[in-house]
Amino acid sequence: VQLQASGGGLVQAGGSLRLSCAASGRTFSNYAVGWFRQAPGKEREFVAGISWNGDSTGYASAVKGRFTISRDNAKNTMYLQMNSLKPEDTAVYYCAADTYGVGVPDSKYDYDYWGQGTQVTVSS
Repeated sequence: VQLQASGGGLVQAGGSLRLSCAASGRTFSNYAVGWFRQAPGKEREFVAGISWNGDSTGYASAVKGRFTISRDNAKNTMYLQMNSLKPEDTAVYYCAADTYGVGVPDSKYDYDYWGQGTQVTVSS
């Protein structure tokens, strides 16, 4: 599985961005995918995840109500709509795939493929 994240950038606090993650390789609709982020000096943390068919989603408490994860299996693409952005959302955002498990895992150790990351910077 190859994952390519895009859509990051610089935005003012309160603004919005939409990240995309294009997948190739194995059949996209066969596995769960998720977003993680990593700020300088911090651990990589779970942001949001979505099941193989989109029926189940999970969010970190810090982003719940502001971020929305979705997927389009026909386009082999996952999205993260980020609204009401805050400076503390600044990080490199990574998309990841869990090709073995079930449900929507929130641990980075459950994901076996990773994209290269896209930088999101929120100015105050």
